[in-house]
Amino acid sequence: MNRFANRREAFWQGIRDALGAPVLVLFAGMVGFGAMGRSHGFDAWMTGLTSLLMFALPGQVVMLEMFISGSSLLAIGFAVTLTSTRFVTMVVTLFPQLHRRDRNPLLYLWVHMLAMTAWAVSMREFPRMSPQHRLNYFIGLALPCWLISPMGTVLGYFVAGWVPAAVTLGLVFINPLFFLLTFTDVKPWANRIAIGLGCILGPVFYVFDADSSLLLTGLVAGTLAYVVDRRWLRPKPVEVHT
Repeated sequence: MNRFANRREAFWQGIRDALGAPVLVLFAGMVGFGAMGRSHGFDAWMTGLTSLLMFALPGQVVMLEMFISGSSLLAIGFAVTLTSTRFVTMVVTLFPQLHRRDRNPLLYLWVHMLAMTAWAVSMREFPRMSPQHRLNYFIGLALPCWLISPMGTVLGYFVAGWVPAAVTLGLVFINPLFFLLTFTDVKPWANRIAIGLGCILGPVFYVFDADSSLLLTGLVAGTLAYVVDRRWLRPKPVEVHT
Protein backbone atom coordinates (compact mmCIF):
# COMPACT_ATOMS: atom_id res chain seq x y z
CA MET A 1 0.00 0.00 0.00
CA ASN A 2 2.91 2.39 0.71
CA ARG A 3 3.67 2.88 -2.96
CA PHE A 4 5.20 6.34 -2.44
CA ALA A 5 7.60 7.58 0.23
CA ASN A 6 5.86 10.96 0.52
CA ARG A 7 3.29 13.24 -1.10
CA ARG A 8 5.82 14.90 -3.40
CA GLU A 9 6.74 11.56 -4.90
CA ALA A 10 3.03 10.82 -5.49
CA PHE A 11 2.62 14.20 -7.21
CA TRP A 12 5.50 13.62 -9.63
CA GLN A 13 4.30 10.09 -10.37
CA GLY A 14 0.93 11.61 -11.29
CA ILE A 15 2.67 13.97 -13.71
CA ARG A 16 4.65 11.10 -15.25
CA ASP A 17 1.45 9.09 -15.72
CA ALA A 18 -0.26 12.10 -17.30
CA LEU A 19 2.55 12.79 -19.79
CA GLY A 20 1.56 9.90 -21.98
CA ALA A 21 -1.75 8.74 -23.31
CA PRO A 22 -3.92 11.00 -21.05
CA VAL A 23 -2.30 14.26 -22.23
CA LEU A 24 -2.11 13.14 -25.86
CA VAL A 25 -5.75 12.05 -25.89
CA LEU A 26 -7.00 15.29 -24.34
CA PHE A 27 -4.76 17.35 -26.62
CA ALA A 28 -6.11 15.56 -29.71
CA GLY A 29 -9.71 16.02 -28.56
CA MET A 30 -9.18 19.73 -27.96
CA VAL A 31 -7.51 20.12 -31.36
CA GLY A 32 -10.71 18.76 -32.89
CA PHE A 33 -12.81 21.12 -30.79
CA GLY A 34 -10.66 24.09 -31.79
CA ALA A 35 -11.18 23.25 -35.46
CA MET A 36 -14.91 22.94 -34.81
CA GLY A 37 -14.94 26.37 -33.17
CA ARG A 38 -13.33 27.98 -36.18
CA SER A 39 -15.66 26.24 -38.64
CA HIS A 40 -18.62 27.64 -36.63
CA GLY A 41 -17.24 31.20 -36.77
CA PHE A 42 -16.08 31.60 -33.16
CA ASP A 43 -13.07 33.67 -32.12
CA ALA A 44 -9.84 31.89 -31.15
CA TRP A 45 -9.76 33.45 -27.67
CA MET A 46 -13.34 32.44 -26.89
CA THR A 47 -12.85 28.90 -28.14
CA GLY A 48 -9.67 28.51 -26.10
CA LEU A 49 -11.24 30.13 -23.03
CA THR A 50 -13.99 27.50 -22.92
CA SER A 51 -11.32 24.79 -22.56
CA LEU A 52 -9.67 26.71 -19.72
CA LEU A 53 -12.83 27.62 -17.80
CA MET A 54 -15.21 24.76 -18.63
CA PHE A 55 -12.78 21.91 -19.31
CA ALA A 56 -15.62 19.55 -20.31
CA LEU A 57 -15.58 18.68 -23.98
CA PRO A 58 -19.21 17.46 -24.33
CA GLY A 59 -20.47 20.60 -22.61
CA GLN A 60 -18.26 22.78 -24.81
CA VAL A 61 -19.62 21.13 -27.96
CA VAL A 62 -23.22 21.54 -26.78
CA MET A 63 -22.62 25.21 -25.92
CA LEU A 64 -21.08 25.87 -29.31
CA GLU A 65 -23.87 24.14 -31.23
CA MET A 66 -26.60 25.93 -29.27
CA PHE A 67 -24.95 29.32 -29.79
CA ILE A 68 -25.00 28.66 -33.51
CA SER A 69 -28.67 27.66 -33.44
CA GLY A 70 -29.55 30.92 -31.65
CA SER A 71 -30.70 29.36 -28.35
CA SER A 72 -31.22 31.57 -25.32
CA LEU A 73 -28.57 31.80 -22.62
CA LEU A 74 -30.95 30.10 -20.18
CA ALA A 75 -31.43 27.14 -22.51
CA ILE A 76 -27.67 26.92 -23.15
CA GLY A 77 -26.92 26.98 -19.45
CA PHE A 78 -29.51 24.27 -18.77
CA ALA A 79 -28.24 22.02 -21.58
CA VAL A 80 -24.60 22.42 -20.54
CA THR A 81 -25.55 21.65 -16.94
CA LEU A 82 -27.28 18.45 -18.03
CA THR A 83 -24.25 17.29 -20.00
CA SER A 84 -22.11 17.89 -16.91
CA THR A 85 -24.22 15.84 -14.50
CA ARG A 86 -21.78 12.98 -14.97
CA PHE A 87 -19.34 14.94 -12.82
CA VAL A 88 -21.62 14.42 -9.82
CA THR A 89 -21.13 10.66 -9.90
CA MET A 90 -17.44 11.08 -10.67
CA VAL A 91 -16.95 13.35 -7.64
CA VAL A 92 -18.92 11.21 -5.20
CA THR A 93 -17.01 8.07 -6.20
CA LEU A 94 -13.51 9.56 -6.38
CA PHE A 95 -13.13 12.17 -3.65
CA PRO A 96 -14.39 10.08 -0.70
CA GLN A 97 -11.30 7.93 -1.33
CA LEU A 98 -9.04 10.82 -0.32
CA HIS A 99 -7.48 11.05 3.11
CA ARG A 100 -9.66 12.74 5.71
CA ARG A 101 -7.24 15.69 6.14
CA ASP A 102 -7.49 16.42 2.39
CA ARG A 103 -11.26 16.84 2.48
CA ASN A 104 -11.26 20.62 2.91
CA PRO A 105 -12.49 23.69 0.94
CA LEU A 106 -9.48 23.45 -1.41
CA LEU A 107 -11.25 20.52 -3.06
CA TYR A 108 -13.47 23.09 -4.80
CA LEU A 109 -10.30 24.24 -6.60
CA TRP A 110 -8.99 20.79 -7.47
CA VAL A 111 -12.37 19.52 -8.65
CA HIS A 112 -12.24 21.92 -11.60
CA MET A 113 -9.44 19.79 -13.05
CA LEU A 114 -11.54 16.63 -12.87
CA ALA A 115 -12.13 15.13 -16.30
CA MET A 116 -13.13 11.66 -17.38
CA THR A 117 -9.51 10.87 -18.28
CA ALA A 118 -8.08 11.81 -14.87
CA TRP A 119 -11.05 10.18 -13.13
CA ALA A 120 -10.66 6.85 -14.93
CA VAL A 121 -6.90 6.68 -14.30
CA SER A 122 -7.32 7.72 -10.65
CA MET A 123 -10.04 5.10 -10.06
CA ARG A 124 -7.64 2.50 -11.42
CA GLU A 125 -4.59 3.68 -9.46
CA PHE A 126 -6.06 4.79 -6.09
CA PRO A 127 -6.42 1.25 -4.66
CA ARG A 128 -2.66 0.81 -5.19
CA MET A 129 -1.63 3.72 -2.94
CA SER A 130 -2.21 4.99 0.58
CA PRO A 131 -5.08 7.48 1.07
CA GLN A 132 -2.69 10.26 2.18
CA HIS A 133 -0.95 10.19 -1.23
CA ARG A 134 -4.05 10.11 -3.43
CA LEU A 135 -4.81 13.85 -3.64
CA ASN A 136 -1.24 14.73 -4.65
CA TYR A 137 -1.28 11.99 -7.26
CA PHE A 138 -4.57 13.29 -8.64
CA ILE A 139 -3.28 16.88 -8.82
CA GLY A 140 -0.12 15.73 -10.60
CA LEU A 141 -2.23 13.74 -13.04
CA ALA A 142 -4.97 16.30 -13.72
CA LEU A 143 -2.90 19.50 -13.84
CA PRO A 144 -1.02 18.76 -17.11
CA CYS A 145 -4.27 17.54 -18.71
CA TRP A 146 -6.00 20.81 -17.83
CA LEU A 147 -3.13 23.06 -18.88
CA ILE A 148 -2.65 21.32 -22.24
CA SER A 149 -6.30 21.67 -23.21
CA PRO A 150 -6.40 25.43 -24.08
CA MET A 151 -3.17 25.01 -26.06
CA GLY A 152 -4.65 22.14 -28.07
CA THR A 153 -7.82 24.14 -28.66
CA VAL A 154 -5.99 27.19 -29.98
CA LEU A 155 -3.71 25.04 -32.13
CA GLY A 156 -6.73 23.25 -33.59
CA TYR A 157 -8.35 26.59 -34.30
CA PHE A 158 -5.42 27.82 -36.38
CA VAL A 159 -4.70 24.56 -38.21
CA ALA A 160 -8.37 24.05 -39.16
CA GLY A 161 -8.57 23.50 -42.90
CA TRP A 162 -5.15 21.86 -43.17
CA VAL A 163 -6.67 18.39 -42.71
CA PRO A 164 -10.08 17.03 -43.78
CA ALA A 165 -13.03 18.04 -41.60
CA ALA A 166 -13.86 14.39 -40.90
CA VAL A 167 -10.43 13.92 -39.32
CA THR A 168 -10.62 17.00 -37.10
CA LEU A 169 -14.14 16.12 -35.94
CA GLY A 170 -13.04 12.52 -35.32
CA LEU A 171 -10.40 13.80 -32.89
CA VAL A 172 -13.20 14.94 -30.57
CA PHE A 173 -14.17 11.29 -30.00
CA ILE A 174 -10.69 10.07 -29.05
CA ASN A 175 -11.19 11.17 -25.46
CA PRO A 176 -14.37 9.09 -24.87
CA LEU A 177 -12.64 6.14 -26.53
CA PHE A 178 -9.65 6.40 -24.18
CA PHE A 179 -12.04 6.66 -21.23
CA LEU A 180 -13.83 3.52 -22.40
CA LEU A 181 -10.61 1.53 -22.73
CA THR A 182 -9.28 2.75 -19.38
CA PHE A 183 -12.54 2.04 -17.61
CA THR A 184 -12.39 -1.61 -18.58
CA ASP A 185 -9.29 -1.89 -16.34
CA VAL A 186 -11.19 -0.72 -13.28
CA LYS A 187 -11.68 -3.66 -10.97
CA PRO A 188 -15.48 -3.97 -10.42
CA TRP A 189 -17.03 -6.24 -13.04
CA ALA A 190 -20.14 -4.08 -13.19
CA ASN A 191 -18.20 -1.55 -15.31
CA ARG A 192 -17.17 -4.12 -17.90
CA ILE A 193 -20.65 -5.65 -18.03
CA ALA A 194 -22.21 -2.21 -18.53
CA ILE A 195 -19.81 -1.44 -21.41
CA GLY A 196 -20.49 -4.83 -23.07
CA LEU A 197 -24.27 -4.46 -22.72
CA GLY A 198 -24.04 -0.92 -24.05
CA CYS A 199 -22.28 -2.13 -27.20
CA ILE A 200 -25.08 -4.66 -27.77
CA LEU A 201 -28.12 -2.63 -26.75
CA GLY A 202 -27.06 0.68 -28.30
CA PRO A 203 -27.53 -0.34 -31.95
CA VAL A 204 -30.77 -2.17 -31.07
CA PHE A 205 -32.35 0.87 -29.40
CA TYR A 206 -31.08 3.07 -32.23
CA VAL A 207 -33.12 1.06 -34.74
CA PHE A 208 -36.33 1.66 -32.79
CA ASP A 209 -35.80 5.29 -31.76
CA ALA A 210 -32.58 7.11 -32.60
CA ASP A 211 -33.39 10.18 -30.47
CA SER A 212 -33.75 8.30 -27.17
CA SER A 213 -31.39 5.41 -27.92
CA LEU A 214 -28.41 6.86 -26.06
CA LEU A 215 -30.42 7.57 -22.92
CA LEU A 216 -32.16 4.18 -22.99
CA THR A 217 -28.89 2.34 -23.56
CA GLY A 218 -27.25 3.94 -20.55
CA LEU A 219 -30.27 3.40 -18.33
CA VAL A 220 -30.95 -0.23 -19.26
CA ALA A 221 -27.33 -1.40 -19.59
CA GLY A 222 -26.29 0.32 -16.37
CA THR A 223 -29.24 -1.05 -14.41
CA LEU A 224 -28.74 -4.61 -15.68
CA ALA A 225 -25.01 -4.47 -14.91
CA TYR A 226 -25.71 -3.25 -11.39
CA VAL A 227 -28.27 -6.01 -10.74
CA VAL A 228 -25.98 -8.75 -12.11
CA ASP A 229 -23.04 -7.50 -10.05
CA ARG A 230 -25.12 -7.05 -6.92
CA ARG A 231 -26.85 -10.44 -7.03
CA TRP A 232 -24.26 -12.84 -8.42
CA LEU A 233 -20.76 -11.33 -8.64
CA ARG A 234 -20.18 -9.15 -5.57
CA PRO A 235 -18.83 -11.08 -2.55
CA LYS A 236 -21.48 -11.66 0.07
CA PRO A 237 -20.97 -9.80 3.36
CA VAL A 238 -19.67 -12.01 6.15
CA GLU A 239 -21.73 -12.00 9.32
CA VAL A 240 -19.69 -11.68 12.49
CA HIS A 241 -21.12 -13.38 15.56
CA THR A 242 -20.00 -12.20 18.94
